[in-house]
Amino acid sequence: MIFNRPFSRIMLSLYSGMIMGVSYPPGVGFFALFGLVPLIRVWLISSPLTSLKYSFISSLICSLISLYWIGLNSGASIIPVLISLIAAILYLSIYWAIIGYFISWLQKRFSRTIYLIPFIWVSMEFLKSYGPLAFSWSSLALTQTNFLPLLQIAEYTGSEGISFWVVLINIAIYMMFYNNKQIYKLNIVLIFFIISPFIYGLFKINFLKESQWNKRTVSIIQPNIDPNLKWESSFRDELYRTMDSLNVLAYELSPDLVLWPEAALPNYMRVSYVRKRYEKIAVDKSIPLMMGTLDYKTKDGARLSLNGSIYFDGSDKNKMYHKLFLVPFAEYIPMSKHFSILKKLNFGQGNFIQGNEYSLFKLDSLLFSNLICYDLSNPLVVKNFIIKGARFLTVQANVAWLQNSSGVRQFFEIAKLRAVENRTGIAISANTGISGIINPLGVATHKILFNKQEVIKGEVFLNNKVTFYSKYGNVFSKICFLFIILCFVFVKLKRI
Repeated sequence: MIFNRPFSRIMLSLYSGMIMGVSYPPGVGFFALFGLVPLIRVWLISSPLTSLKYSFISSLICSLISLYWIGLNSGASIIPVLISLIAAILYLSIYWAIIGYFISWLQKRFSRTIYLIPFIWVSMEFLKSYGPLAFSWSSLALTQTNFLPLLQIAEYTGSEGISFWVVLINIAIYMMFYNNKQIYKLNIVLIFFIISPFIYGLFKINFLKESQWNKRTVSIIQPNIDPNLKWESSFRDELYRTMDSLNVLAYELSPDLVLWPEAALPNYMRVSYVRKRYEKIAVDKSIPLMMGTLDYKTKDGARLSLNGSIYFDGSDKNKMYHKLFLVPFAEYIPMSKHFSILKKLNFGQGNFIQGNEYSLFKLDSLLFSNLICYDLSNPLVVKNFIIKGARFLTVQANVAWLQNSSGVRQFFEIAKLRAVENRTGIAISANTGISGIINPLGVATHKILFNKQEVIKGEVFLNNKVTFYSKYGNVFSKICFLFIILCFVFVKLKRI
C-alpha cells in the first residue's frame, strides 16, 4: 500500500490533491474516502509552516482538477476568465493552508489532535460559507452525492455533516496504517460515528415512502440555445420561434406549471411588448408559466440591472423574483456597493445588483419559490425560501457558459444536497443542461442530458414539514467551530 511508503512531503501533498480533485463529480466519489490520508500524514509530522505550504499546494492541485471549468466561461474574453480561475484557486487554497497550519500547531501541543481534524475541516467550510466570496460549492459533501444513505443526515447537519463523515473515514484509514497506539475507547466512538449515518440513512429511505408525498406536475423546457447567440439581432427571430414551439409542447403535456430556463429571451420581459402574448397563454390554458428574464430598476437617476424571473399566473400582477446570490467577478464586483471606485473595474463581468426578497409564488392552493442558478449553491439562501413557506423549489439556470464541463454536472449534483437538506422536491430548467427533477431523498427522478433540446413533464414532491436544517441552518458547523475555539483556548491555557 502507498500509505506505508516513505514518500516525501511534496509527493504526499500532490497525491492528496490529485485524488481529492478527481473525487468531485463527475469523478469517483469513493476516492474522497482515502484521498486526504497522505495529507493527514503531512499535517501530523510537519511543522506548522511546512504543513501550511504543502496544504496550499495540495489544494491548488485539487481545485485545478475539480474547478477547471471556471476558466471555460464562453461569455467573457480569455484574460478575465483565466484571472478569475487563478484567483478562485488561490483563494480556496488559503482555507486548506489554514487547516494544515492549525492541525500541525495543535499536534505539537496535544497528542490526540487527529480526532479534532473533522471539527477543524467543518469549521473551515463554515467560514467559507459567509461573506461576499462565500463558496459552498467545493464542500466535501459534493463528492458523496451518489451515496444515497449518507446524504440523509443532511436534513439535520447540512452538507457539513457529510464532509465531517468523509474526513472521519480518512482518519480511520490513516490510523490503520500509521497509528500504532490503539486507543480503544476513542476508536469505538469513531466507529460509531462512521456507521450511524448509514443506519439512519437506510431507515429514512425505507420510511419515506412515495405515497406520503403530495405532488405537482411541472413541464421543464431545455432549449439548448448557444448563450453567445441569444442577444444577436440576426438570431432573435429564430430564438423566439424555438422557445414558442417548445412552449407549445410543454403546455400540451397539461402540467400544473411550465418552467423556462434563466434569461430565456433577449429582452426585459416585464416591460416588453411581447409580455401580453405569454400572459394570454397562461390565462387561456389556466397553467402558470415561470420565465427567466433580465430586469432593471431606476435609483437616483441610475439604471440598475437585475437577473430575475417573471411569473405569469393569469393575474395582472406578474410577480417577480430577483436573484439574491450573485456570482462574484462574473455578475458583480464584490464590495462595489460600499466602494464606488470598484464599479469602474471592468473584467468583462455583468453589473447586476442583488435582489432583496425571498419571493413566494402561488400555485393553486400552495406556495413555491424560484431560484436562479448560483442561488442553488448557497444552502443558507435556499433554506430561507422553505422557511418563508415554499412547498417546492424551481431552479432556472444557464450553465451553458461552462460548456460541456464538470461544472455542469456538479451544479446538478448540488441540487441533490439542497433537496435532502430541506426534504423538498426541486425542478431544474437549464438552458442546455442538465435539467431535471430531484425528489426529497436526493434521487434524480427525471433528467435531460447536456446538449439536448427536450421538454419533459414530471412530478415534483412537496415538502411535508420544515426540517431541522431549514429551521436552524448550519447549527452543526457552528458547534464544530465553537468546539475548536474552545480546544484552542484550553490548549493555550495548557488545560488539555
